[in-house]
Parts: sequence; structure tokens; C-alpha cells
Amino acid sequence: MSGAEITPQQLVESALSWSSADDCVVIADAVTEANIRWASNTLTTNGVSRSQQVTVIAVVDGAVGVVTEQGVTKESLTRLVAAAETTARAGSAAEDRAPVAGADVVATSGEWDAPPAETSIGVFSSFAPELGRVMARSASSDELLFGYAEHQMQTTYLGTSKGLRARHDQPTGHAEINAKSPDYARSAWTGVPTTDFLDVDVEALTSDLSQRLGWAARTVELPAGRYETVLPPTAVADLMIYLYWSLGARDAHDGRTVFSRPGGGTRTGERLTDVKVSLRSDPAAHLIECSPFTIARETNSALSVFDNGLPLASTAWVSDGVLASLVQTRHSARATGLPFTPYIDNLILDGAATGAGSDVDLASRMGRGLLVTCLWYIREVDPQTLLLTGLTRDGVYLVEGGEIVGAVNNFRFNESPVDLLGRIAECGTSERTLPREWCDYFTRVTMPPLRVADFNMSSVSQAS
Repeated sequence: MSGAEITPQQLVESALSWSSADDCVVIADAVTEANIRWASNTLTTNGVSRSQQVTVIAVVDGAVGVVTEQGVTKESLTRLVAAAETTARAGSAAEDRAPVAGADVVATSGEWDAPPAETSIGVFSSFAPELGRVMARSASSDELLFGYAEHQMQTTYLGTSKGLRARHDQPTGHAEINAKSPDYARSAWTGVPTTDFLDVDVEALTSDLSQRLGWAARTVELPAGRYETVLPPTAVADLMIYLYWSLGARDAHDGRTVFSRPGGGTRTGERLTDVKVSLRSDPAAHLIECSPFTIARETNSALSVFDNGLPLASTAWVSDGVLASLVQTRHSARATGLPFTPYIDNLILDGAATGAGSDVDLASRMGRGLLVTCLWYIREVDPQTLLLTGLTRDGVYLVEGGEIVGAVNNFRFNESPVDLLGRIAECGTSERTLPREWCDYFTRVTMPPLRVADFNMSSVSQAS
């Protein structure tokens, strides 16, 4: 059998059979991706790519060697295994060392022997014609549409020297559309996640963009300051994802984050806000399903390669305003004395504050304030408070008496998502959404729009 024909399963089995390490974990990823782009109401490019990656994790006397390589063949696999073992033998025992998972630990989410799931350009068979019709209409309406859509299918095969064999198929897709006026003075953005593009309503998305361009026909200059603000689900997602990424138990236990208890330990069990909000992850959550077992290609503050294959279950991070759990490896769980609650690749925010509906519905119940479209260029300023900074983009609108009366200038904001939880005035209806800032890294999110008091627009931004 030639190197080009070897299957991911055979790569896993061969690497495990060749390993002389005390323990070995092998992860093989087979990925196909299809994408299309358009600009100025014209489809510009499309393509399909295919890739394969193998990670070998060797354990020798408690020390770990991890090597990842793209495009591995059977011939090059021996070198990859040897490199991982050489690295392990040169190192000292890992602080997070633990037994690797065995055959009885986890049930697979797919048939191990079946070929990898794949996508193709055909995934856009209903999306692309509808997009073409909408672009033709936009051209006649003096609106320019730009955008990008991609669909990825990743099949992960995970095997251990203790007999575990686990497989997961993960479809991931999203579309982003930007509408502009012919002079580029007005701009509006929207984006949606999808697993198959059958549920993407291009007509509805572009209708919303046209409405937002219409709102921007009148512009108002506003100074920096604190404004009552409606954040759409996409903006809420960007903030809550950063909060989630900061929930690492080890960092909190070491006193480095907002979730560290003064004097030592973590704030688990403390009330973060009097607002009855809950933040959770669930690998079986409808429409945002993710791997039901841990996949760790490296060790960091939230993951341990020793935990590969361990099962995942629905986990509450914040429950009715109380910090319920931190992201734990088995090692951090031992250090903190708290339950093992590993990282899960999706996120859900539920709110009990009164109200329902969309971001526009929430704005209609606001006296005077701002309706934001999305956030971007988000960066951390202070880990001890989780203070973040970033910019607004593609439409900030002034609301007066519940009516949207025009577009305003962009702002730089400074806010902590932890502090923000305490200033929620109203939650809308939760929906699957696409985080704009993190859409390349984290797309399985369900969030509501939020109306919050005193959102800190710290300075005026010239960004457009």
C-alpha cells in the first residue's frame, strides 16, 4: 500500500504498533474544506482543499513528547513516532502525568472503520443560487455585497496504547455578508453559523442588511461615554467566549485571573452577579453538537494530553449567577480539590431576566441608547478583572424613544464580561449565532441579545 493510500485509521494503528513508549496516544485528523467568495455583487472564487494531520504523544517514565505533522504517509510515520519518543526520553516527568484512557472509557460517536466524512462544493448547491439572485437584486438597488462562505468536515480518529479507539465527525460552516453603499460610506455586516448550509436564509440576511443601510442614511456624532446598549447575540458571544477561555482552573488557582480568590484558591461557589444568568457547555446541545470526548493535541492551562479520550458531559460554568465550575484537567482538579470538568467545544448563555425577542425588539424597549452590530479586534487589558478592549464596526445605531433614528460613529470599548453580567437589564431570545471576532476558532455558540446599563464606550474610533 502506498503512502498516499493509507487511511487515518491505519496511521493510528501503525503508529501505536511501532511505538516502544510506556504509553502512546495517536490522533489523526482528516479535513476537507469548501469555500466561495464574492465581491461587488459578483462571485469571485471557489475551491476545495483536503488535508491530513497526525499527532503522536509518547510517554516515557512520565515524560511526554508531542509531535504533530501535516501530510503524513506510512513511510514518514516511523520518523514521527521516533521524534515523539526521543523528545519524551530527553524530558523530565510531566507535572500533569496520569494514566491514559483505555478501551472501556468512552463510546465513539461514529464507526471507527468507516472512511472519513467529507464535504464538497456541492454543499453550496442551494446557497449559491439564492446568493446569485440576491446579488442581482442588490446591484439594481445600489447596494454592494461582499462575503465569504466556508464549510469544513473534520473527522478525528483517536487511539491509545491502552486500547481506546474513538472517532468524531465535526461539520463546521459559516457565511459572512457585508453590504455597502456605492460610495462605501455606509456598511453593515451579518454572519451565521451552519452545519450544512440548508438552513441559511440569504434573503432574510440581506433584507436585514438593507434595513441597516437605511438606518445609516442619517448620521449622528456622539462623544465617548457610558451608554445603555443593546448587544446582539454575535457581540455577546465574542465577550462570553473570552470569559470561557479565561476559566482555566490552574491559572485561577495560581492567582492569575479574575476567578482567583484573594489569599489563595479559586472563586468557585461565589456569586458573580445577582442577575440569574447561566453559562454552560453541552456536547449534545442541539445544532451545536461537538466532540463527546476530550481531544488534546497539546497541554496548556485548559487541556492535558493525558486526558485524551475521556468523556464529556453537560457542564454549568455559571449557574444562576454563581461560579459553578472552572475548566479542569485531571491534574488541576487534584490541585484544586474540585471536580474534573474538562473543556468542551461549545457555549450556551441562558438568561432569566425579563424580556424576549431580537436585538431590535430589545432596542424598542429602550429610552435612549445604542444598538451595536458587532465587535472586533478584542484584546485583554487586565486578566485580574478580565478587562477587555475592542472596537465597534459596521453599524452602531442611536435609539431614542425605542426608535432607531440613525447611525453614529464607531467607538473603542473597555469592558469586563464578568462585570457586564451584573449590569444586564434584559435578555432576549437565545439563538445560535456566529461570533465575529472568534469565528475562525469557536463557532458553536448559542447566545441571547442583551440590553446592558452603562456600557463603556471609552473613546471615539475612526475605524469603519
